[in-house]
Amino acid sequence: MLQSIYIQNYALIDTLDISFTPGFSVITGETGAGKSIILGAIGLLLGQRADIKAIKKGANKCIVEARFNISAYQMEPFFTQRDLEYDPDECIIRRELYASGKSRAFINDTPASLAQMKELGEKLIDVHSQHQNLLLNSEGFQLNVLDILAQDDQELSAYKHIYTEYRNVCKQLTDFITQAEQSRKDEDYIRFQLEQLDDANLQEGEQTGLEQEAETLSHAEEIKAGLYKVDQIMSSEDTSLLSAA
Repeated sequence: MLQSIYIQNYALIDTLDISFTPGFSVITGETGAGKSIILGAIGLLLGQRADIKAIKKGANKCIVEARFNISAYQMEPFFTQRDLEYDPDECIIRRELYASGKSRAFINDTPASLAQMKELGEKLIDVHSQHQNLLLNSEGFQLNVLDILAQDDQELSAYKHIYTEYRNVCKQLTDFITQAEQSRKDEDYIRFQLEQLDDANLQEGEQTGLEQEAETLSHAEEIKAGLYKVDQIMSSEDTSLLSAA
């Protein structure tokens, strides 16, 4: 239930603080009285796109805040899943719009994304006009109405529990399938390595010889240059071998 709404520096509004009591409340006024301005401010709480032109002329920012009692809405899972503070007796959603174009959203004084504010706002507020109702087209809203009429809290709770277990089992199955595929890939690679070792036909003690050969080959250029120098000295007709030495 909406308990109060606070608007500051929005359009023509300096400050507006409205409190609501249980029951049916009506805000009336002739055309141009400002009813649509209030609806526009509420739209910010529904995650609608912010326009800095909505800030009252001369102000640096505008604030729209609403307080709800959600004790009858069974919404604790929504807050828990999104790591938000849950208070069934007082849920506060607030939107701040700055003249610089920056916009901030809060749920129970915790910074929130516009997507989270929109999702929560649609569960708490239904703004509709003639021949148009947004929530009635929502599958989640329709199911919620059926659950309320059926008074199936226990059945719904049991279903959610079983469904959660089902999703966990599905995740475990997916993980096992992934692990099995990885094991098959590892097996193929190990078999390939084994075949390479078999084809190499390595002998005991062969590694030492191969390492020595690799060491020799790494100095091949130096050895080649030395041999070439010796050959030049020995084959020279002008220089004796002893004098060159």
